[in-house]
Amino acid sequence: MDIFLQQLINGLTLGSIYAMVALGYTMVYGIIQLINFAHGEVVMIGAMIALSVIAALAKSGLHPVLVVAIGTACAVPVCMAVGYVMERVAYRPLRGAPRLAPLITAIGISIVLQHLALMIWSRNNLAFPQIIRTETYPIGGATITNVQIAIVLIALAMMAGLALIVYRTRLGTAMRATAQNLQVAGLMGIDINRIIAATFVIGAALAAVAGVMVGTYYGIAHYTMGSLLGLKAFSAAVLGGIGNLPGAALGGVLLGVVEALGAGYIGDITNLCHFAGVSEALERRCSEDPHLVLFGSNYQDVFAFLVLIAVLVLRPSGLLGERVGDRA
Repeated sequence: MDIFLQQLINGLTLGSIYAMVALGYTMVYGIIQLINFAHGEVVMIGAMIALSVIAALAKSGLHPVLVVAIGTACAVPVCMAVGYVMERVAYRPLRGAPRLAPLITAIGISIVLQHLALMIWSRNNLAFPQIIRTETYPIGGATITNVQIAIVLIALAMMAGLALIVYRTRLGTAMRATAQNLQVAGLMGIDINRIIAATFVIGAALAAVAGVMVGTYYGIAHYTMGSLLGLKAFSAAVLGGIGNLPGAALGGVLLGVVEALGAGYIGDITNLCHFAGVSEALERRCSEDPHLVLFGSNYQDVFAFLVLIAVLVLRPSGLLGERVGDRA
């Protein structure tokens, strides 16, 4: 029971990160039926920008929470700008093209962003400054850290804020109208280009916060860190129902819990813990901290994708998916 409770806590933390990233995928798909495979790299850029700022301010004497907040505040506008440029330069000219064209473009943008990060931050694993002192609190036979609590609460706050924007503002009304029918929304006076760009920008802002969460939680950053995380988040969006905001949140949390429980019951967590096979430093950090459940574990991947396959076989639209008609 202690293992179950501990892995449930770990899974909720990991699932909160997945949910944040999955919301970016599902927002873009819901409006223009595009799978933005470069979204994971936006998460990576957010983590790298925050790492650079936090490292520069680590010895400034400021409160650690304030330093992380400043790093996040710097990462968010940069990622928002990346999201806007991505939509304006790469996706908007292909809006009327066959669906394969923007899909290939998304993969190309992902590669470009990875190599830009490689040139700026090098190919080495970078230690994310762990300036926030970790405090542990007992819950039953398990423990939870202040960082885990912060990640879950921030994710909930961000998801609640997104729900307010989508369902309680004029921008959200325009976004939902655009998602229903792009052409009709344009005929009713909605600036389609502005709404689609806003969708990319909001998704990029969520990705930036998720990147800071990943770096703070795992203590490591790498120029390829967004690839597997993005794939998992996309799987979470499909699991919950692509194009459905509550479905993306549910899919992310469920995927994180399944991965954590699978890792906890299949084997010793320290034997499973690695970061895509490239980080010895992170393996040592994992062995020292039982709260870390990384998305690089092969066993976690097996369980996560088995659940995804089962859901798609039994319910192809996802857990909370809604049918969306194909567009011409």
